[in-house]
Amino acid sequence: MPTQQIAVDTILLVDDEPANLQVLMETLGGTDCKRLIAKNGEAALSIARKVIPELILLDIMMPGMDGFEVCRRLKSDPTTADIPVIFLSALSATEDKVKGFALGAVDYVTKPFQPEEVIARVTTHLTIHRLNREIQKRKDMLEQELKIVSDLQRVLLPKDLPEIDALQLAVHYETSLYSGGDYYDFVALPGNRWGFLLADAAGHGAPAAVEMAMTCALFRSCPTPPVEPDALLSYLNQNLCQIYESSFVTAVYAVFDPGARRLNIARAGQPPPMIYQASENRALEAECEGVLPMGIGGYERIPVTELQLEPGDRLLLYTDGVSERFNPGGEPYGEARLLDRLQIEKCTTPQQLLALIMDDVNRFADGRMAEDDQALLLFMLD
Repeated sequence: MPTQQIAVDTILLVDDEPANLQVLMETLGGTDCKRLIAKNGEAALSIARKVIPELILLDIMMPGMDGFEVCRRLKSDPTTADIPVIFLSALSATEDKVKGFALGAVDYVTKPFQPEEVIARVTTHLTIHRLNREIQKRKDMLEQELKIVSDLQRVLLPKDLPEIDALQLAVHYETSLYSGGDYYDFVALPGNRWGFLLADAAGHGAPAAVEMAMTCALFRSCPTPPVEPDALLSYLNQNLCQIYESSFVTAVYAVFDPGARRLNIARAGQPPPMIYQASENRALEAECEGVLPMGIGGYERIPVTELQLEPGDRLLLYTDGVSERFNPGGEPYGEARLLDRLQIEKCTTPQQLLALIMDDVNRFADGRMAEDDQALLLFMLD
């Protein structure tokens, strides 16, 4: 059986005095570290770029390029920027130490040094560096796993928007992290009707993505065509109550009849739909009574709201990650701004309108990252 190789830390010793290098080599001889030497700044930079040592002990007073300049170049190069540097110098003035730390050094040992002090400081910073590498390795692994979850989650979303008579559709979907809990879906129904589901699992990130996947599976495995919005939400809720103990899912489900331009809507915890009435040139929240989010408890009754739409009308379904997008001052974007955008923007396609809405949301946020997932589904009546 082959013997497992144990990684050995490498220390680069930089000093123009051979006697100092000899003392350092002997001092660190019992640390089980591989020791390399450089007698000037140029050699130190060349070795550091090729080997990437775990630690550099760096003299300051050297002919040509001094230690301060070596450290500055190390820290300005992405290849060597993370290597810890300990200065070894006879310069003991506070301003010299401050300059060293300002350049990125992790420690400063004044000559003449005590071997025990050098060993203690080297051991400490090698341990810190080793732990930082392990943290970064685990972080990279976690990010890779989250990316896989995100990719799998997006596979669950519809690949294309349906083509429906008298109706144009657009969708915007954006997670706050790699994966999220917002979900949208469509289903063709008997009588040339269409069903639209927009849902939002509590929280965000990987746990919400799992709940989103469960909701997707339940929706697509509905035993009968979900032609009645209240029946669909009741079915989802009944099953989610058996799965969740301390979480929930909000949702709005709408059934559209293109021939009659009629929309029947039921909602559970989701914000009310917003409608722009072309004949009145105004946007408002639809009067759409709702129930508690799904997964909390049973429903005695789920109200269904019927909306009669006219040519030129717009209907917006959205998750609260949009209205609750905050600016640097902690102010939410809010429903009023969303209504304004739905009303005043003059667009010929729903894609253009959603792009303008999200541009306005992002300008309002002014660089502050989204704290929740954002999903919008926009209908425009021909």
